[in-house]
Amino acid sequence: MARRKPWEISDELWAVIEPLLPKHERRFRHPGRKRIEDRRTLQGVLFVLYTGIQWEYLPQELGFGSGPTCWRRLAEWQEAGVWEELQRVLLDRLRAADRLDFSRVTIDASHVQAKRGRSSPKVGPSPVDRARPGSKHHVLTDAHGIPLRVSLTGGHRNDVTQLLPLVDGLPPVRGKRGRPRRKPRALYADRGYDHDIYRRRLRERGIVPKIARRGEPHGSGLGRVRWVAESAIAWLHGPRRLRTRWETRDDMHDAFLQLAHCMTLARKDPASERTPKGCPVSIEVSSQQRRAA
Repeated sequence: MARRKPWEISDELWAVIEPLLPKHERRFRHPGRKRIEDRRTLQGVLFVLYTGIQWEYLPQELGFGSGPTCWRRLAEWQEAGVWEELQRVLLDRLRAADRLDFSRVTIDASHVQAKRGRSSPKVGPSPVDRARPGSKHHVLTDAHGIPLRVSLTGGHRNDVTQLLPLVDGLPPVRGKRGRPRRKPRALYADRGYDHDIYRRRLRERGIVPKIARRGEPHGSGLGRVRWVAESAIAWLHGPRRLRTRWETRDDMHDAFLQLAHCMTLARKDPASERTPKGCPVSIEVSSQQRRAA
């Protein structure tokens, strides 16, 4: 059985995504050119995300539509909040399948260099090399390393500034009988989050802070717990488009980040691991197209 390409969407996953997309009724009079199917354009967006190819070089023979069409569709879905709603649905499905562990969460961040958008609010100088502006990807994971929330900031922002927004932004996760889960029992973080005021605010929320202190050899073995956050960041940076920022607009780069989060959750869902049936025939990317990316 041929291995499924990462930009191919299975029938099971599409059944989850399709109800969340905005509906567009075609006009009876002067209908204009027929709109390309959302499933195909989404696969075109995923093709750009995973291969890193430029929008204008999206191969037409794949049947995904033109690059500008896929770009506009991604901007439309980002503005409509499709990815946040999809994350809620996928988290509920993972909890129903006993794939989530809220006994503890871990938080970490990673800096990516920005080739474009240097004047954007969410681009700033790197803390270690101010001549290399970039952005930061922040991630909050459960005990197994499944990303619960991700966010985007400028490269100059301190990691701890996103601690409370990520914790407070965690949606109520349903999927089982009883009250939905809204917060973990404990939070693990490295020395970059060493601020007593944030420890106090976590305790006020009923969360036990497990944060290493600067200048002290903690010797507590926290690294054996925190590594799952680094693993989650590696999963998010698997798509080539997220390893370096090429988007001028903050919302478009964040759209790629949130979409990668959704696809990571979908891979953890056992129901979406089946081979797709309704996808168009995929074509291998040539070496010339890879060089163009």
